[in-house]
Amino acid sequence: MSGVNWFGLRTLYVKEVRRFFKVQTQTIWAPAVTTLLFLVIFSVALGGADRRVMGVPFPQFIAPGLIVMAMIQNAFANSSFSLLVGKIQGTIVDYLMPPLSTGELIAGLIGASVTRAFLVGGAVWLAMALWPGVDASIQHPLAAFWFGLMGALLLSFLGLITSIWAEKFDHAAAVTNFVVAPLSLLSGTFYSVEQLAPLFRAISHANPFFYIISGFRYGFLREADSPILFGAMLLLALNLGLFALCYGLLKSGWKIKN
Repeated sequence: MSGVNWFGLRTLYVKEVRRFFKVQTQTIWAPAVTTLLFLVIFSVALGGADRRVMGVPFPQFIAPGLIVMAMIQNAFANSSFSLLVGKIQGTIVDYLMPPLSTGELIAGLIGASVTRAFLVGGAVWLAMALWPGVDASIQHPLAAFWFGLMGALLLSFLGLITSIWAEKFDHAAAVTNFVVAPLSLLSGTFYSVEQLAPLFRAISHANPFFYIISGFRYGFLREADSPILFGAMLLLALNLGLFALCYGLLKSGWKIKN
């Protein structure tokens, strides 16, 4: 692609990756341990392998959802940090002064967040693959990759929008606690939405996180609560819309240059 500042884009991407990799115990391995604890606690509390959901043991049912939930939460955490800390510490000029276009700035920040998401996902998957009683084999790699990627992109864009809007860490924490966490936990990670009453089933289908969880689970179990093609196209459309919104906000300099 001519006209792209590949050197600047690579520099920004590497800088963002190095930032979270310097504290990898906190940003990569800690989420893996926390997610594994979710698996152990919910498996023991809800009957373990004796309980079956969608025809598979309960630990195997929740494992894919926990993996992608850790991925999307960490994608949001990463992208919601960079510009926000720059605004608070007065170093936002480091992002605005280099000869990077708006699209290149977005690509560098989002690319680093997606990288962190897949590193966390890989760490969680490895931990679960080694855990007794859990079959973490991937039955449909393309579906697992697509929905993992779409989920990471969705939360990365949402995190970037949050970092543009937020003026202090409390604002970002509010989005995490009152938007990201509830939508993640109520997306069918720990249960099949087909078991819910019609009203709550309809509410679940209005949650975009539900399609991430359901599609990613299909990659492991070949079973899903939603139409796979519909979910794949819906997430693609949402990501394109969020990219356009991020581009417009950064281009205008809203709450960054003003």
